[in-house]
Amino acid sequence: MARKSSGSKNSFGAIVAVVAVVGVAAIGYVVSRPRAVQQIDPASLPRVAAAGILKGNPNAPVQVIEFADFECPACGNFAMVTAPDVMKRLVETGQVAFRFYDLPLEMHRNAVPAHNAAHCANEQGRFWEMADLIFAGQFDWNTQASRNPKRIFQGYADRLGLDVDKWSECVDSGRMLPQIFANREEAGRYRVRSTPTFVIGGQVVEGSIPYDEFKRYVDAALAQATTMAQPPRN
Repeated sequence: MARKSSGSKNSFGAIVAVVAVVGVAAIGYVVSRPRAVQQIDPASLPRVAAAGILKGNPNAPVQVIEFADFECPACGNFAMVTAPDVMKRLVETGQVAFRFYDLPLEMHRNAVPAHNAAHCANEQGRFWEMADLIFAGQFDWNTQASRNPKRIFQGYADRLGLDVDKWSECVDSGRMLPQIFANREEAGRYRVRSTPTFVIGGQVVEGSIPYDEFKRYVDAALAQATTMAQPPRN
């Protein structure tokens, strides 16, 4: 599998290996009370299959995966600068199926609560809108800014018109954590070393890349898909 690196990134070393080893106490975090953070061991969570959040036609010719951390500045840069063009010009036109996979880094104390907040918004069909607000507000809720990020995320839920009571119950229950950590473990399949990392038609690309560069990878994947779809010549 080919790999390219470009743009800014947050290195996390052997995080994926730690998560993948059964019984190793790779510690994550979940908000359990309004002003408390409880440490949890992902190995103690129910095992579920990894499943990214899809945007676009699942049968689009080019499949794209993003591994991202909501507290990662480079991920926020991609979400605010590049992603709007990717979604409008590539996903909405049917060329790309885009899947978001959680990769909260252990160095970011508030990352898991952020991913939890977004997945609970997904229960009400608003994952992408919540994700945009979370990325845009990084400096309001990140580890340095807040010891109670749920309060800020709840404001986002209210702004989106969610049923805030249902959203809050979901957040406090922690029922989305098995999915979040299963998605994080999936990064090991692609030997992901930093966030954001993209898999564009099988090509691993690291960093917050600009739209034109992203499109070049998509165009190459489209060309390959077209070639493979052509019947063999006699």
